[in-house]
Amino acid sequence: MSIKILIADDHGVLRAGLRALLRMEPDLEVVGEADCGAEALRLAEELQPDVVVMDVSMPDMDGLEVTRCLERQRPGVRVLLLTVHEDPALLREALQAKASGYIVKRAVESELINAIRAVARGHLYIHPSLTRALLNQEPAAPARDESPSRLTPREIDVLQFIAKGHTNREIAELLHLSPRTVETHRANVRAKLHLDSRVELMRYAAKHGLLSFGGEGG
Repeated sequence: MSIKILIADDHGVLRAGLRALLRMEPDLEVVGEADCGAEALRLAEELQPDVVVMDVSMPDMDGLEVTRCLERQRPGVRVLLLTVHEDPALLREALQAKASGYIVKRAVESELINAIRAVARGHLYIHPSLTRALLNQEPAAPARDESPSRLTPREIDVLQFIAKGHTNREIAELLHLSPRTVETHRANVRAKLHLDSRVELMRYAAKHGLLSFGGEGG
């Protein structure tokens, strides 16, 4: 099955370049293009793409606003934001808006293709340089007890996979558990560490040596 992609960018030359690049991949199918946020929303509803590759800066509605709307209207679609802005603050906004990925326009072609495939599988993809910058920042509200000893071995396993971007179903398959059991472990991890977002869990896992980003894109 091919991955259906909607390209949303107000620059025609960039859209043409992306279209030509993606059409070289047998598993990627460009089903539409939009030059503004409103058109992206309309086409997402009409074409039902798997992934929307979208610029952050667009006329009428920016990419973050479109992402928020898609989360409400088409929660199954994955949004990969493509931008020139290498700004951790903007990245945090994108993640809060429920974007599935954030990649900068200077990225090599293979990285963009890998990012599309990753978010289509349900993973979270963040450009490596921004992942490091995000993890190096101190959290605004640190956990009251930061010791991993508060977690059971199985909860640590689940935390590691959450931080790597795996969905509950994927974690269940990897650990040979039911999705309901994974959800229970996930709730326990959040309650014990007083952390909620995936970004906070990523930062925690990296800080305590529970995660390595060397072998995975983001």
